[in-house]
Amino acid sequence: MGAQPPSAPRPSRCRYPSAMPTRCGTVAIAGRPNAGKSSLMYAILGVDLAMVSPKAQATRLPVTGIHTAGDVQMIFQDLPGLLDPAYPLQRAMRHLALEGLAAADVVLHLHPATEGEPPELATLVPDAPPIRGTVLVVRTKADLLDATARQRLADSGAVVTAVGDRGSIDGLLSRIAPLLPEGPFRHDPEDIGTQPLRFFVGEYLREAAFGLLGDELPYAVTAEVDEFREDRTPVYIRATLFVERDSQKGIVIGKGGVMLKRIGSHARERLEALLGQPVYLETWVKVLPRWRKSRGALARFGFPLPDDVEVS
Repeated sequence: MGAQPPSAPRPSRCRYPSAMPTRCGTVAIAGRPNAGKSSLMYAILGVDLAMVSPKAQATRLPVTGIHTAGDVQMIFQDLPGLLDPAYPLQRAMRHLALEGLAAADVVLHLHPATEGEPPELATLVPDAPPIRGTVLVVRTKADLLDATARQRLADSGAVVTAVGDRGSIDGLLSRIAPLLPEGPFRHDPEDIGTQPLRFFVGEYLREAAFGLLGDELPYAVTAEVDEFREDRTPVYIRATLFVERDSQKGIVIGKGGVMLKRIGSHARERLEALLGQPVYLETWVKVLPRWRKSRGALARFGFPLPDDVEVS
């Protein structure tokens, strides 16, 4: 993804002490499901690059966001939540998360401030390759604490953030900056992400599914872009939502196609805000049995499994 679209709000730029040469590095945003990873990246960038949902395990693929301020460029990786995988899709998600941890210069270990002391990161990833980067524990969702508890954490030296508090976000960025290696920028300073536009079609469709469908069904939904024509006005996009059973297909479509229209409208509005131009989005629903447990289907949707992982 290139320069920030005109319709997206410009994030404020935290200033760091001028230093030469420049600093640039990868910052992994990690933690248990629903620790606030995607919300934190949104707060840093000022624009959504990943779907944000109160449901756990919404992030499936690592999402890259770029924050450049002065002489520092931070390449954030919003990783899938660190969980004990129950089926092949979750195993693939965990594998991608572990790869991101191993490659990072700085690892932000997110833990909700409302849930007491954070566990050691090593206890969440005992099977991980060595983490070479600096681990920084970040207490998220501090806005849910009362003033006394929040001040106690701040006095202890803990890194505390609340997505609505820009000061806490800038404070976090200032803690990260000196931990990054010296080196040239890897991206244009105006870039805010690296995902192709097709990626956001699937993310926004899944975001709508997570918001509009029941607790379990969204986890059986994935999306694939069949056609994307930017040379048209409006931009023409055709996408397919995949589920695992015929009964799920009926729920996603809804009576008279109402639910599918609502899902498509949500995604279309998000895409139009991102692109700054009209979008015509055509959506279909198909059944792909057991796709979350199929090695071939997972690879098709961007979740390659290591060869040593068994598929039931």
